[in-house]
Amino acid sequence: MKPITRVIVADDHSCVRLGVRQLLEAVPSLSIVGEASNTQTLAELVDTCPCDVVVSDIGMPDIDGLRNATPILRRVLRHPPHPRVVVLTMICHPPTLSGLLHLGVSAIVDKRDTVDALPDAIAAAVAGYRYLSASVQSAFDEMEAFPQPRAGVLSAREWEVFRLYIQGMPISEIAMRLNRSGKTISTQKRSAMRKLGLDSDTALIKYAQQLGLT
Repeated sequence: MKPITRVIVADDHSCVRLGVRQLLEAVPSLSIVGEASNTQTLAELVDTCPCDVVVSDIGMPDIDGLRNATPILRRVLRHPPHPRVVVLTMICHPPTLSGLLHLGVSAIVDKRDTVDALPDAIAAAVAGYRYLSASVQSAFDEMEAFPQPRAGVLSAREWEVFRLYIQGMPISEIAMRLNRSGKTISTQKRSAMRKLGLDSDTALIKYAQQLGLT
């Protein structure tokens, strides 16, 4: 008998949550252990409700009135062991989708592919594989020139430098704040850009905007 995979479902549309629940409840090895309609509820659930996989949209409202679940998903993925994350979205913009993979998301499923793809995406995530639904893969195939990951996701220190830099903080100030040398900060920034496939500060800022981080 397969072990039960515990799933949290997060989407601000009740009809989507209902449809996902009905779809996943038909799979004997899956159990819905929580539902969230906004990022704050998702954060509380992840902290208090043990789960193996988080299935989440990225366009949910947060406490600031914005519609961006990326920061909470980044927090979920920051410290292993952590739940696998499957993004369920209508976004078909390759830079944004690629950004989610850079964050460490295990699978991306276009909502139009949900019925055929979501159970498989969860299974792949649990097994440690990356999964893209058909529509998501097609979006990437149509934009082959977009930078792809070159050396894995960013380390915690690279992410910290990346986050402060895109907020407008100069290298010298980041070095002072993190108690590191300017040379170290510059090296970590270059490493982050190399992993993201970005070759200029302009591309770095544009990438952050596409991912909803600025």
